[in-house]
Amino acid sequence: MGGTLDDEGAVENFVSEKSPAWYAEKFAGDALEGGHVIQLGPGNTGAAREALAAWPGGLQIGGGISGENAEGWLEAGASEVIVTSWLFDEQGYFLKYRLEELAKRIGKERIVVDLSCRRVGEGWMVAMNRWQTITGMSVTLEVIEELAELCGEFLIHAADVEGKCGGVDEALVSLLGEWRGCPITYAGGVRGLGDMGLINAASGGRLDATVGSALDLFGGSGVTYQELLEWNQGDE
Repeated sequence: MGGTLDDEGAVENFVSEKSPAWYAEKFAGDALEGGHVIQLGPGNTGAAREALAAWPGGLQIGGGISGENAEGWLEAGASEVIVTSWLFDEQGYFLKYRLEELAKRIGKERIVVDLSCRRVGEGWMVAMNRWQTITGMSVTLEVIEELAELCGEFLIHAADVEGKCGGVDEALVSLLGEWRGCPITYAGGVRGLGDMGLINAASGGRLDATVGSALDLFGGSGVTYQELLEWNQGDE
């Protein structure tokens, strides 16, 4: 469960008996591009590589991505790399030069900037280190516009509601829906098709969204994979 993850572990909703390759092959069969594999801590390299090998060019990779290993993950089959923590120092100060250097090295179109965040006061602040450390970067349209010059997409988890199936952060969805540039994928709190419709309406159809804990493939009861697939195809 996203917001509970730390060095001691996390509250678990579901542990799959299926392999990473099984999921990758299923998504590949239904042409569900734009999905991501996130390494939430050490010991996941083999599983991540297994998923990427099962669908070369079909999945993004995140978790521990840096300038030193980004090219290697692209060579391993990732469509794009997702970066967050590496873009900040230990105090949560944004190191723009790192993103600039990465964009020069692999091309901005291969970079997804993860602005996953927590609610702080009346707004949101980017959280790094598995969403446990609040950085000094706020999530605003101005920040998104600045960073869009150096990436091809954004991934934004509402960490406070991630994994809880308690509903999406509607205020954050509405804010992100005002963006008119590169793609943004929102994640966090989706309970079923009703929330997918809400995201679609609140953003004017401009946001993509992920469904995790509510999905039957991940042990949920909010929506079946087939229902979601049919909804997505009908929405195109």
